[in-house]
Amino acid sequence: MDTIASLFSFITTPVSWVIVQFHTMYGAVFGPDTGWAWGLSIVSLVVLIRICLIPLFVKQIKSTRGMQALQPEMKKIQERYKNDKQRQSEEMMKLYKETGTNPLSSCLPILAQSPFFFALYHVLSSIASGKTVGVINDSLLASAREAHIFGAPLAAKFTDSAADMVKFDASLLDVRIITAIMIVLMSASQFYTQRQLMTKNVDLTVKTPFMQQQKMLMYIFPVMFAVMGINFPVGVLVYWLTTNVWTMGQQMYVIHGNPTPGSKAQAELLERMQKSIVKHGKVRGRRQRNVVKQIADKGRERNEAERKFVRGLGLARLTVQSDGTVAKGEPEVESEDGTTSESGAKRQQPKRLTKAQRQAAAEPAAKTSLQKEEPQDDKPKTAGKPASGSARQAKSGQRKGQQRPKHPSKK
Repeated sequence: MDTIASLFSFITTPVSWVIVQFHTMYGAVFGPDTGWAWGLSIVSLVVLIRICLIPLFVKQIKSTRGMQALQPEMKKIQERYKNDKQRQSEEMMKLYKETGTNPLSSCLPILAQSPFFFALYHVLSSIASGKTVGVINDSLLASAREAHIFGAPLAAKFTDSAADMVKFDASLLDVRIITAIMIVLMSASQFYTQRQLMTKNVDLTVKTPFMQQQKMLMYIFPVMFAVMGINFPVGVLVYWLTTNVWTMGQQMYVIHGNPTPGSKAQAELLERMQKSIVKHGKVRGRRQRNVVKQIADKGRERNEAERKFVRGLGLARLTVQSDGTVAKGEPEVESEDGTTSESGAKRQQPKRLTKAQRQAAAEPAAKTSLQKEEPQDDKPKTAGKPASGSARQAKSGQRKGQQRPKHPSKK
């Protein structure tokens, strides 16, 4: 522990200073020696850190999606050079360089939080052992040691003994109940965050080893938190539970508004957008405009959810435009390869006639043809026979009109 404390000593003073400033603010409302003042100070520290890490979180999302898109290419490289590990690594690095993807970017938020986590752990451990740390002097140290969160001191741990609780003036049962509840909530929030990422925000059209790894982490991380949590002070559990809840809410916000292409969340988003656009007849808001613009620019590269979105707008006689808007007019007709084209009015198929109607329509034409090819004479002719004969000729496909005379040699 001393080695870790010395490594992160450069940040211990800033972390203790931030906690003291928040404690001064909350102490004026709840009292300086209450668990609310110290607990909310730790929560506010988490919120401040996570707000500062939002740019890294955005970079993490882009990197994660880039890695998901590269999984098929990475699998091909692994199969092609499975017997040459050096060449495989070179091709992987070349692929990362060409696509501008960094596999370590997905770990940046966790790595950036680590110094603050260990600094807070060192501060709370020093409070538990009665040592001043950073800007926390003797009076603040005594106040922190008296602070309890639902009966559990900030510096108490699940593994502490009854003798340790004497110096905190607390009950061992209260400490273990509170710490157990916080550990369960911490593990459950971590599991739910990873689960919603796997079930809603993963491209289901691509099956890669990356998805299997993420599924394993979904079960491994909560177990790790549960094992490590019994050795964390209550103040650190407050910190870690708060950051897990923040991550869960942040992930839900991203999945709801900016999901991974090809995922279940994207299909749900486009379905909501389609109803809104059809109802109002236009794209509302910058976020919807950006989504429509991306779909319009993709063309034949659209996935199934995006094609369904375009077809749904087409049924309402709306077409997506390259500037992210929709225009009223003829719907887009999408071919099998995903391309779209403007269609005119739908051509009506002719209604099929019955046999009696076809025969009735053929009789006037047969009469006219017979009158042209036979000379007039004085003998009366019945109307039924020529008409039926002409109808038979027309039906059998024989040539109508005057026939060409045969050659004299062939008579």
